[in-house]
Amino acid sequence: MTADEIRRIFLEFMAERGHIVIPRAPLIPKDDPTTLFTGSGMQPLLPYLLGADHPAGARLADSQTCLRVQDIEEVGDNRHTTFFEMLGNWSLGDYFKQEQIPQVWTFLTEKVGLDPARIYVSCFSGDPENGIPKDDESAAIWTGLFEKAGISSAQVDLGTEEHAAAVGTDGARIAFYGKKNWWCRGGKAEDMPVGEPGGPDTEIFYLFPTVEHDPAYGRHCHQNCDCGRFIELGNSVFMEYRRTESGFEPLPRRNVDYGGGLARIAAAAMDTPDVFRIGLLWPIIERLQELSGKTYEDETRAMRVIADHLRGATFLAVDGVQPGNKAQGYVMRRLIRRAVRFAFELGLEENFFPQIIPTIAGIYEAHFPEVAEHAEYVERILVKEEQAFRRTLRKGLKQLNAYRATGVTGQELFVLYDTYGFPVELSTEEAERKGIAVSAGWQAEFDEQMAAQRARSQHPVPHT
Repeated sequence: MTADEIRRIFLEFMAERGHIVIPRAPLIPKDDPTTLFTGSGMQPLLPYLLGADHPAGARLADSQTCLRVQDIEEVGDNRHTTFFEMLGNWSLGDYFKQEQIPQVWTFLTEKVGLDPARIYVSCFSGDPENGIPKDDESAAIWTGLFEKAGISSAQVDLGTEEHAAAVGTDGARIAFYGKKNWWCRGGKAEDMPVGEPGGPDTEIFYLFPTVEHDPAYGRHCHQNCDCGRFIELGNSVFMEYRRTESGFEPLPRRNVDYGGGLARIAAAAMDTPDVFRIGLLWPIIERLQELSGKTYEDETRAMRVIADHLRGATFLAVDGVQPGNKAQGYVMRRLIRRAVRFAFELGLEENFFPQIIPTIAGIYEAHFPEVAEHAEYVERILVKEEQAFRRTLRKGLKQLNAYRATGVTGQELFVLYDTYGFPVELSTEEAERKGIAVSAGWQAEFDEQMAAQRARSQHPVPHT
């Protein structure tokens, strides 16, 4: 089953259950100065999860495009991307756990066809200090679903991810974690301001038994292990508490917020742990193979980075962002320049964006037609940045190589930034890749040079 089919089936499935399908929100959040990008499916709906009435009603569903660059360094493994889609459904004061968990199970096992025996889950272990009980209700619902499918539903209380890695799960189907399975905007219950809502969540994982556990992530594998043996497909947040002066109290209107990663669900449906092999990314990989004459197996990381970054930059352009030195424009510029830098590894030293952007537009034409409608504009914006960066890339790489014997300091990283247009993150990544030492105090030195430059720009030296 393809990603396009899964997206369509999910939205139809939710519509049959009374959900109104709403359009995606732009990648640039509206009226939210606290964040640069829409980084989750629930973010555009936060006002309604906090109590406002949504004009479409109490049951909603969508497929939301998202961008997160916090994990940009991890792009290149089999499951991390900066750009992704979240399938989402919401209940705003309507149904709750008893309906939500079974409908997600039905979607994944009956509609998508995933093997129930490879599904594992996690639930909230409770927070005694704040008077929040263990989420036995969600666990009981999961137990009923597993047992109905003839699957053992043993439980284990793990608490923290560190403890889980040390002791393992002994094959338990339902794992309880603490803070990992608590949702609030602040991340931790104790950091929530008075009046803030939050609640437990239950996460769904898919086991890939052919992936061997990597002991670098701990002695034992568990649901939340980062080794890739378990891949999280999504989670349901049950917003049912509000912080008060004295602790927590039940919310008068409880909400459900479900987010499922489309790429990961599609990969599970294909029985591959590699999300880059799904139909939303593989056509880009195939085009890169054609253009470079190299194979995905030999140039895996470079092709993954290029495919992900150009897709993200394309959607940013569609949503009105242009490359620049600040905020969203800086992130877009960084994505483009990283794609160009990795293209050099493939031998693509001439402009190749015009060969890739039509492929991206074709992938999304059916569900997000705005990409194809703006393809010429997107190509113009991205190619201009590509050409500008290529003019300095060779010189900058040559200059970086000149530091091979001595290593680089923050001052030299500033030179690469100021003279050659290298984002500092790109320089440090490239130095690490080439085995060039970076001084321990580089960040402070770089910041000092940046501050001096800003001072000079505000008080320029007069001409004599």
